[in-house]
Amino acid sequence: MSHNLLKGKRGIIFGALDENSIAWKTAERVFEEGGSFVLTNAPVAMRMGAINTLAEKTNAQVIPADATSLEDLENLIEKSMEILGGKLDFVLHSIGMSVNVRKGRHYTDLNYDWSQKGWDVSALSFHKTMQTLYKKQAMSEWGSIVALTYMAAQRVFPDYNDMADNKAYLESIARSFGYFFGRDHKVRVNTISQSPTPTTAGKGVKGFDGFIEYADKMSPLGNASADECADYTITLFSDLTKKVTLQNLFHDGGFSNMGVSQLVMDKFVDEE
Repeated sequence: MSHNLLKGKRGIIFGALDENSIAWKTAERVFEEGGSFVLTNAPVAMRMGAINTLAEKTNAQVIPADATSLEDLENLIEKSMEILGGKLDFVLHSIGMSVNVRKGRHYTDLNYDWSQKGWDVSALSFHKTMQTLYKKQAMSEWGSIVALTYMAAQRVFPDYNDMADNKAYLESIARSFGYFFGRDHKVRVNTISQSPTPTTAGKGVKGFDGFIEYADKMSPLGNASADECADYTITLFSDLTKKVTLQNLFHDGGFSNMGVSQLVMDKFVDEE
């Protein structure tokens, strides 16, 4: 399914851990649409994943980078422009983690050092990435920067823990930095608030399988898959959305505007 929507466009994709990840699927779609890119992930994540397989498949080079390190980000952006032959047209930020979630610490009993680490990786890294791109004037005019988020930034999902706070912070950065990037360099910045998706990161959240089923029954169109999220991301990287910026875009089958659905109601009626 190629329409060459991204022919001649070049960028950086953060966070392609394995074939289940949204960043991985987005990379495959960018390649199909004629775009070229550099893949990056933290060195520790790269040891866990199979990023080199993706790189071979999409003719991409891999540059390890810790997205919390300004030095690593500067190196990544400089080398990417050298490899790709010019300024960048798109960047995908698809990284997030919570040490508290991983180690089973409840939201009412957080380890704040772990919270700070998770915030740095999940949210502040987005500001660091954009600040580095901005200072280096590394983005082309009408370029597009996208970060992935989740609706726990606005509503309570108890087991999402401090990741909810990280996502709220991430979305705020997109608006605040997006203003300056748009005003000064005509660059778009948006976040995609995706359905719960069975990725490696998602599966780390307690009760995740039950929640996926609940969200699917609540959404009139059902949950959006990782492949569908990749498709949506392509539209935001393309020239078809040049005036879309500062938005938190819900890609969730309609879940975000639902109160209750018949399928969910039926479940409770059946249990009476």
